[in-house]
Amino acid sequence: MIADKSPNYISKEDYLSYEEDSAIKHEYIDGEVYAMAGASDAHVTIALNLASALRNHVRGTGCRVYMADMKTYVEASNSYYYPDVMVTCDARDRELSNYKKYPCLIVEVLSPKTEAFDRGDKFYNYRKLDTLVEYVLISQNHQRLDCFRRNYEGIWTLQFYDPGSEINLETVDFRTSLEALYEDVM
Repeated sequence: MIADKSPNYISKEDYLSYEEDSAIKHEYIDGEVYAMAGASDAHVTIALNLASALRNHVRGTGCRVYMADMKTYVEASNSYYYPDVMVTCDARDRELSNYKKYPCLIVEVLSPKTEAFDRGDKFYNYRKLDTLVEYVLISQNHQRLDCFRRNYEGIWTLQFYDPGSEINLETVDFRTSLEALYEDVM
């Protein structure tokens, strides 16, 4: 016997159609839709600082940098998320206009209300992306960055960055100071 879907279930096709015209962004997790809250000044500034630096760094390489309005589709968990920053170097993503399926780098700027989800269930689902090599979590309240990196054996390792550290995002050979990400914040 197969259990019925939730009474709030929506197909991914209906979600994508609705999301095109929605004034509010929603994330989609296996048939359930969740409205996204707005972001703080610090959140937006940190994401913009990183996205701008990454964009300048990957210019001309075939890689693309996206910010908060581009969805990532995790087929294995039937989920669509809006990462704060995402980089894809996979040519297959150039054919997809409303979402990307093959990112190599995903960044989330943490807020008090989303931190547990970003570290837990969302990361669990993101790990199902075969092309994802680095998952970065940036605190908006403290100068701190956690970089989860998939090694050649498929094992995720964690590298911490604190003030004074040089950040190294290996997927795109990008280096910057932690302080540069927090420019105009705090």
